[in-house]
Amino acid sequence: QSCFLSLEGQQEISAMTSTLGSPIIEDVFEVLEQDPDGQKFMKVSRFHCKSEYFEFELCLDVNIDVYPLKPGEKFNLGLAYTLSPDGTVDEGFFDQSGAPSIADKYEYVMYGKLYKYNEDMSTGQLRVEVYISFGGLLMLLKGDPSHLEGLKLDSRLYLLMRKV
Repeated sequence: QSCFLSLEGQQEISAMTSTLGSPIIEDVFEVLEQDPDGQKFMKVSRFHCKSEYFEFELCLDVNIDVYPLKPGEKFNLGLAYTLSPDGTVDEGFFDQSGAPSIADKYEYVMYGKLYKYNEDMSTGQLRVEVYISFGGLLMLLKGDPSHLEGLKLDSRLYLLMRKV
């Protein structure tokens, strides 16, 4: 079954203060499955993952030509509002100046928009679902509301990944 659903029930997530120039969310994930519903596009795979520290569930589309992943591999994933080490807000354009960036610590970076937020009680415990689109590559992150409170609806975010 697909992990991306309709756009009903959008709500705002309250903002959380983070250390300047650092991801607002960061965890280590293990790839559990690749393309459980079959591969839909030649160069894109959908990965189902579980985090080690905050018990997040992740469903993520990745361009496997650029960043190959396999079940059993682990990677560090962060979400940040800016790539600037001092926390300066950027315009969402790639800075070709060579200036230091938090992206320098990662292997794969995408820029997208948080377009949907849902509360889920299907397990009997409140979990939130955060949906982000990175130019059509989609991400669903499910977890405890207290760990996802730093995100807000319609915000622009960087996804940062590196294998561990």
